[in-house]
Amino acid sequence: MTRSIESIGVFCGSSAGHDPVYSRVATQLGGLLAQRGIALVYGGAHVGLMGSIAEAALASGGKVVGVIPQSLMQRELAHQGLTELRVVSTMAERKELIIDMSDAFIALPGSIGTLDELFEVWTTAQLGLHAKPCALLNTLGYFDQLLAFLDNVVDQGFMRHSHRNLLHVNDNPQALLAELLDSSGA
Repeated sequence: MTRSIESIGVFCGSSAGHDPVYSRVATQLGGLLAQRGIALVYGGAHVGLMGSIAEAALASGGKVVGVIPQSLMQRELAHQGLTELRVVSTMAERKELIIDMSDAFIALPGSIGTLDELFEVWTTAQLGLHAKPCALLNTLGYFDQLLAFLDNVVDQGFMRHSHRNLLHVNDNPQALLAELLDSSGA
């Protein structure tokens, strides 16, 4: 059963990385989501790639929902200008709420938290627990080594090609968004 995409959960770094291209691409994706009327659901911070995508979506008139644990609120990382900011108790609750509120998922460059979020949504899709598209925005080839590893997982017989193909990958935000919308039947 296909469903329309009204919101996309974005997992990305609370750092911007060394190359300014990462922030530019996050900004581009945020603007595209807003232009298409797709709500951004993300980790709620004002720093790093999280801040870049949120600011761009807001500047383009988009709806932006942040989900942040109380412990990060206390460190003053929360973005105060969002459409909606939901404060939860734990990182696990944050992830669960982002998953529940989103119709699709895109991971941008980030660290182990980003990978944790990506692998959870991809695993639950593989298990048939949801049919929400999952994607990587492979800016500057950031995920190339991970993708080679995943291809090796398939080659070694630990994952089916069909499960590997559940993960959409593109280095162009507009093309990736089009792929997700097409895969959902939107």
